[in-house]
Amino acid sequence: MGTLASVLEHAGFATVALSSIRGQIETTSPPRALHCDFPLGRPLGKPNEPEFQREVITAAFSLLEKPVGPVLVDYPISIEDDADAPLSCVIPPSDTSDRNPAAAEALGLLPAWRRTQETYGRSTVGKVITAEQVPDMLDLFVRIGDGESWEDVGFPGDPTKIAADIKNFYEEASISLSDTPPSARSAESWFVTETLGGQTIQTARIKMKEAGTNFYFWYYLLPMTQHHEGEQDSL
Repeated sequence: MGTLASVLEHAGFATVALSSIRGQIETTSPPRALHCDFPLGRPLGKPNEPEFQREVITAAFSLLEKPVGPVLVDYPISIEDDADAPLSCVIPPSDTSDRNPAAAEALGLLPAWRRTQETYGRSTVGKVITAEQVPDMLDLFVRIGDGESWEDVGFPGDPTKIAADIKNFYEEASISLSDTPPSARSAESWFVTETLGGQTIQTARIKMKEAGTNFYFWYYLLPMTQHHEGEQDSL
């Protein structure tokens, strides 16, 4: 980001960078940067606090008044949260149809996901599949966990992007199931460690790794911080 800001400045565009990792912004040394000691993924602070977020943006834009750079300023407020602790979230009853448990769980989460979409008017699900296709895709990941090759189960696209759609579906559903906004990665941790959908993808990831699958396809099924070898049977 700092390097891009320098390139844009050279082309005549004034820039301000928001930093979450001080060492990184010091290395790239952009013309103007506001370092915010906030959890990663929360560059403007806590969600659902628009006044605080506006104050951060105002502080960042005020750096445009500095005549000479590089300028690096620390925002005076730090925010800490239990970023990686799983979200406290009650999963609705699974669908009672004759589906594997992970697919049934996802079917039961569809109403919560729809409530979130109606509330916010947008979704990050849709790289490859729709929310309604999540249960069917979990069926395919179950087959990988049972020993089938990922190339033979019939994915409609890149399995890493399908896995991202499934993760985003669960995280968005959790917004309507929790009383408080999740901390930085708590919904992600909840998905991987507390749900059958997350367990299913973790199991498939490990099976693909053990089978000698191309690194890209097993490694990026889940975020690196959620690679828990040997823990897929914990639920």
